[in-house]
Amino acid sequence: MELFFIFVAIVLTQNFVLHYFLGICPFLGVSDEMEAAFGMGIATTFVMTLTAIITWNINNFILEGFGVEFLEYVSFILVIASLVQLVEMFLKKYVPELYQTLGIYLPLITTNCAVMGLALFMVLRDYNFVQSAIFGFGAGVGFTLALIIMAGIRSELMEDAIPEPFRGTGITLLTAGLLALAFMGFSGLVPV
Repeated sequence: MELFFIFVAIVLTQNFVLHYFLGICPFLGVSDEMEAAFGMGIATTFVMTLTAIITWNINNFILEGFGVEFLEYVSFILVIASLVQLVEMFLKKYVPELYQTLGIYLPLITTNCAVMGLALFMVLRDYNFVQSAIFGFGAGVGFTLALIIMAGIRSELMEDAIPEPFRGTGITLLTAGLLALAFMGFSGLVPV
């Protein structure tokens, strides 16, 4: 049951984008098209899940084992950058349309603070291996959910008559704030 609570909490009540406001750059940049949002969400979910698994092992068996916990940031960044390169090479070879659609935002997963936040939160919360894997996967699902919801809303907003001062980034940020408020409604659902 605890694993279920970890998953639901990170997807809904502690969503990295809508609760912690981590990963805003790709959230705002890719959420204007549903296909791009879904592709970015899947790529980020893959990177977050593997990041959680690999960084847990590195932290527990290497960093803590040798007493060099101060190397967390450097080792986590290396893992994230390597995983993003793998995803980028895979998409370029097997899904070139999605690779072109994501453009500059795909390499930005490397600097996505949500992925780094995942690795650091996992260590701070002292999760075991299974909890870390669930946490990583749930964080990716929550990120994907936020992207898809925002892409759906933005596609509808393009057809509406929006006052000039609110067009573009203004209405997008207002919508993100309202989404964050809506997701706060789930906070009574899962014990933290």
